[in-house]
Amino acid sequence: MTDLPDELYETLAGIRHELRRFAHFSDQAATAAGITPQQHQALLAIRSHRGDMLVGALAEHLLLKPHSASEHVDRLAKLGLVRRKAATSDKRQVPIELTVAGEKLLASLSIAHREELRRIRPLLSQLIEKL
Repeated sequence: MTDLPDELYETLAGIRHELRRFAHFSDQAATAAGITPQQHQALLAIRSHRGDMLVGALAEHLLLKPHSASEHVDRLAKLGLVRRKAATSDKRQVPIELTVAGEKLLASLSIAHREELRRIRPLLSQLIEKL
């Protein structure tokens, strides 16, 4: 067994704690905005692909089966946050894009997340530097 210093364990515990606090912040922000954390992640993924994300790619991003990702898209569409674009020549390949309401909600959440990350950046940097 490797003899690791106590400081390493303390540092790793500190990093995990701060990451869990951020994840908790993110979950609470999504819930307060009226969506689930996974729906927030889906909106981020769709937006990051600039409107050309397919259900299969979303499933891969969310670590879900395609039918589960499709159900997420259905729920987000019912909320008016996403829409399926007109199909191309391959009817199975239907891109997903955010609606104006989805863009606004995601922008609001993203601003809050950026501020929280800016707040915890010095602490995380200090902890990572100890590694």
